[in-house]
This record gives sequence, C-alpha cells and structure tokens, in this order.
Amino acid sequence: MKLILLGAPGAGKGTQAERIAAQLGIPTISTGNILREAIKNGTEVGLKAKSFMDQGKLVPDEVIIGIVQERVAQPDCQKGYILDGMPRTIPQAQALEDAGIHFDSVVSIEIEDAVIEQRMTGRRVCTACGASFHVTANPPKVEGICDHCGQALSIRKDDAPETVRNRLSVFHQETEPLKGFYEKLGVLKLVEGNQPIADITAAILQAIGV
Repeated sequence: MKLILLGAPGAGKGTQAERIAAQLGIPTISTGNILREAIKNGTEVGLKAKSFMDQGKLVPDEVIIGIVQERVAQPDCQKGYILDGMPRTIPQAQALEDAGIHFDSVVSIEIEDAVIEQRMTGRRVCTACGASFHVTANPPKVEGICDHCGQALSIRKDDAPETVRNRLSVFHQETEPLKGFYEKLGVLKLVEGNQPIADITAAILQAIGV
C-alpha cells in the first residue's frame, strides 16, 4: 500500500500518517528526514543535495526524487509506505510518476480554512519545557502559564494569524491542484478532517479499502 496524505498545514497529516503507518506496519517516509539521512550517510544523491544547501539554494526536485528513489528501494518499503512532505506541486508529482514511483491511494484530508486558523492560532507553547496547549481544545489551568513548569506560554511564529493565512494561501495555490492531478489518475480519496482523530483514521482506512 503506497500512500500520500494531502491536506492544508494543520490538517493533521502528520498525526494520521503515524497512526496509519502503525496500523498497516509500513514506514512513513518524511522527505525532510531522508534528505538529512542521505547527507549524513554521504550517499551520491546526499552529497549532491548538500552542495546546493551549502550555497544556500533550494534542493532541486530531481535531487529530492533521487533520494526518495533510494529510500523506497530499501527492504522495509517492500509492503508499501506513506510519503510525507512531497509532492507539493504538480511538477513534483509528475516527476515521481516519471521516475516509476506510483501510488495506490492519495488521501486528501478536507478541512475549511476557518477551522485550520482556529486550530493553529490557538496553539500555545511553553517557552521553557516545550509543552503544547490550545486555548479551546487543551487550555492551561492558568491562562498563559504552563501546567507543567509554571513558565510563560507563547505563540510560535508559525502559528501567528498572518503566517497561518500565508501558508494556507501557498497551499491553495501550489499544493491543492494536486487533487486534480491524482483524480485523473483515479487514486484520489477525500476524507472529512473536522472530526475526532480516531474517526479520521477509520475514514482513511475505509477510503483506501483496508
């Protein structure tokens, strides 16, 4: 079972990838992690990626796809995998297809922008111990103070309203068109994302026919 989870930032893709991977006994392949791993191991593609990063440039798609190819050829991917963090654009999706990396299902976690904004802008993180809270879903006992160590809570820059809106705008422009791309290939499945975590997992497993 080879899967991609699509969805806006804050839609819960990471959480669902972990749960689905555990349920199916397949690895989640994070492109960020395998890039770091390839560089650390000094593989040919890893060294190529490092040369771009050392110059402060973005690693080109073909190098990232080379690293994905290296990773999915490993024995733990024999039963399948979930690809996380890629593709983000139609050219990347096309390049994966051209490289012979095909998917059984592409699941889009559907959730309205307003709900995402409420989720993300409500997050509060402890400046000292890193504990995470949410003003409505998981509020601290004392407003603005960490339950665990008594230090101040703050809003991460990523969770500031203007940052969240900007990230959503980039998602709609660059990544959302992937739904049309995978629909044409007959592998797109839509799942409602504004429901409890366990229900989303069940909906995804049903959508992919497990």
